[in-house]
Amino acid sequence: MTMIEITTIEPLTHYEAMRLQADELEYTLASLRSLDDLAWSAATDCPAWDVRAMYQHVLGACESGASMRENIHQLRRARAFRKQQGGPLEAALSAVQVRERVDLSPVQIVERLAAVAPKTVRGRNRTPALVRNHARLAVDGPVYETWKLGYLIDTIYLRDLWMHRVDLSHALSRPLVLSADHDGRIVADVVAEWARRHGKRFVLELTGPAGGTYAHEPDPPGTEHLSIDAVEFCRTLAGRTPATGLLTTVVPF
Repeated sequence: MTMIEITTIEPLTHYEAMRLQADELEYTLASLRSLDDLAWSAATDCPAWDVRAMYQHVLGACESGASMRENIHQLRRARAFRKQQGGPLEAALSAVQVRERVDLSPVQIVERLAAVAPKTVRGRNRTPALVRNHARLAVDGPVYETWKLGYLIDTIYLRDLWMHRVDLSHALSRPLVLSADHDGRIVADVVAEWARRHGKRFVLELTGPAGGTYAHEPDPPGTEHLSIDAVEFCRTLAGRTPATGLLTTVVPF
């Protein structure tokens, strides 16, 4: 397997992120359309969420992306929820999204997600570059830092959608359909950010269709070598499974 120098991985462009999000929404819808009634009640790795609740959240996030009015509504409700319940704004926002869609049946979730998916991508795509690059937002979990709005729109929304498709596969013990062009690009972007966050030398072998071998060059003595499935690597960084060593470095999803 060819060694990929970590510094050569280009960040996602806005255009690329929108294309990946559009494709990921299609893969998500294909997965959801294959579910029977029992599958929607399966527990997931997301605390207190079954598959149905997880996709009520996903639908809420997509409807927020498609409509500025809905976005403002959700943020106002989330801030009120956080004031009452405490915790990170992200968790409050997810709670609001689920609560306001709790009466939707699986069929309704899929229908609404299919209808809103192209509008979500268009809504995020038309955010002006000046806003994406200069607007800032404070984040209070799972990391505590300030993000450019563009990082949220391009990277986090893509990772969140992708990771929930991973969660779905894991919840149902179903194989996950992966490709190097789509899933491998998402994983490579995660690897690059992970490397920037911990700043240490490593050799990382990620197995599976979305994998690759990544490293800082040269490889001096004492460099940490890791080998793990590409999807499990991302699940570990996202807090889905216990971590040790460099894998304890949190990367937001």
